[in-house]
Amino acid sequence: QVQLVESGGGLVQAGGSLKLSCAASGIIFGRYDMSWYRQAPGKKREFVARVTTDPSTNYADFVKGRFTISRDNTKNTVYLEMNSLQSEDTAVYYCRAMDILLHTNVWGQGTQVTVSS
Repeated sequence: QVQLVESGGGLVQAGGSLKLSCAASGIIFGRYDMSWYRQAPGKKREFVARVTTDPSTNYADFVKGRFTISRDNTKNTVYLEMNSLQSEDTAVYYCRAMDILLHTNVWGQGTQVTVSS
């Protein structure tokens, strides 16, 4: 059974930091590009960051210099380190795994990040 489980969300003050984790099971982790997305209340889900199988990374403009995505293939886990958090970063953060051969996606259930100003 394919499963992604996010953790690490919570309440933090503006300017603070959080580190999200997404643990994968039931997949060949090294064959998946891993991404983080987020969805704020009343808004569409948006791309945050991606780490490929190479690994290379890319980020949405609004998180460049503040967020860092990384992966540990030995632990089947992808991370999102978030610094200098702002109230606009408040959202549910979702992990996505994309099979680079089949182009199929798996999503996690999300973890809430709330930044108080």
